[in-house]
Amino acid sequence: MSTTSIIQQAINQGKGILRLAPNWVPRSFCIPGRRIKLHPDDYYALGGERGGIDERWFASTTPADNGPLTSPNEGLSFVVLENGGRVGKALLRDAVAELKGALIGDKLWKEYGSWPMYSKFFDNQEPLPHHIHHDDEHAALVGQKGKPEAYYFPTQVNNHGGDFPFTFFGFEPGTTKDQVRACLANFDKGDNKITALSRAYRLQPGTGWNVPAGVLHAPGSLCTYEPQRASDVFAMYQSVIMNRRVVPTELLWKDCPADRKGDVDYLVEVIDWERNVDPEFVKNNFMKPMPVLPFAQTEPEGYRDEWICYRSDAFSAKQLTVLPGKTVTIRDSGAYGLICMQGHGTLGVWPIESPAIIRYGQLTHDEYFVGEQAAKEGVKIVNESMSDPLVMLKHFGPGQICC
Repeated sequence: MSTTSIIQQAINQGKGILRLAPNWVPRSFCIPGRRIKLHPDDYYALGGERGGIDERWFASTTPADNGPLTSPNEGLSFVVLENGGRVGKALLRDAVAELKGALIGDKLWKEYGSWPMYSKFFDNQEPLPHHIHHDDEHAALVGQKGKPEAYYFPTQVNNHGGDFPFTFFGFEPGTTKDQVRACLANFDKGDNKITALSRAYRLQPGTGWNVPAGVLHAPGSLCTYEPQRASDVFAMYQSVIMNRRVVPTELLWKDCPADRKGDVDYLVEVIDWERNVDPEFVKNNFMKPMPVLPFAQTEPEGYRDEWICYRSDAFSAKQLTVLPGKTVTIRDSGAYGLICMQGHGTLGVWPIESPAIIRYGQLTHDEYFVGEQAAKEGVKIVNESMSDPLVMLKHFGPGQICC
C-alpha cells in the first residue's frame, strides 16, 4: 500500500483524527527514570551502546539528533492504519506534506510549510546537564531553528521524584560573563562547576516552567512533559553530573559552526544574558495551570480544561479532564496532538485509554493527532469509567493560546 493511500485511508478512518504509534527515543548520556510505562525489559531495547530509552516523542515531524548511531526515522511519529488485522504506517511528516492545510490549518501551512512543534516525555533518574538551546540566529548558523520549550510535570507519571527533583535555571543575578567563560574553558578538566553560578528550584508535580531559547537549564529528575519548537538543537555546558557522570566534550561543541569550534567566546555569545540573570525569573517563567473557563462553569458540563503551557508564542499546551461517566464535546481553534494520561473511553470514533505498560514496538490507543477541521467542529469524548477521570495533554502549534 502506498504512503498516500495509507494517509488518505487513515484520515478518513479517523474522521479527521489520526492515530499515532508510540515513538521511543534513547539518549546515551541519560539514565531512564522508568516512569513512561515502557516494559522494564525494554528500556535498553536498542542496545547498551545507544543508551537507555528515556524519552517518548509526541506528534513529531522532527528527527532526533543522536549522533552517528541514530537509526532511520528516529524521533519521527508514525500514523497507524489498522484494518481487518492488517497494519499500515506512514510518517506524520508525510501526512502533513500530503494533507497540508487540510490537516494542520491553512495558516500554519502557509507560514511554516510543516507542523512546527512537537512534545515529549523526558524521564531521567538523574538531572540532565546544564545546557542550552540556541536561538534562531545561532541555530541558523548550523542550518537549524531555535528551540524554545516548556515543562509540565504530570502527576500520573511522577510516582517518585528521581535522584534530584530540582532544576537549575540560568545564573544567579550578579554573575559575570568572565565567570561563565572560565567554567566553559575548564570543561575538559573535570567538574567545571557551572551550576555553582546558578540557582535550583524545587519541582512541583502539576506545575511547569517556560524555557526560552538561550536560557541555560539543568532539568531535574521529575518525569517531564515538554512541548517545544520543532528542533533538536542544543549544547551541553556542564561537564560532570552528580559527581559521577561525565558529559562527552563533543556535546559542548554540538551545533557549533565549524569555524567557531574551540572558541569559548562563541559559547558565551549563545547565552541570552538578560534572561539568564533575570532577578524575576520565577515571576516571568513559572507556570501554574490556568483554567480556560472557570471550573464552576465547566464541571457541571462534565469537564475541566486548563492551559498548562502558555508563556511561549511558538506552542502551547492544555490539560483536559473529562469527569467520570461524562460525555462532552470539546472545540479548539487549531490542530493538536494529544497523549492520554489516565482513564479510558472514546475520542471521536476511536477508543482511547492510558495503558499500564507498553512493550517496545507495541501499538497503543493513547496518542492521536486531531486535524484543524475536527478540532473546530468539536471532538466528542466519552469517559466510560464511573470512577476514574479521563485525562489527556494536548499540544498546539503557534497562535492557539488564549492570552
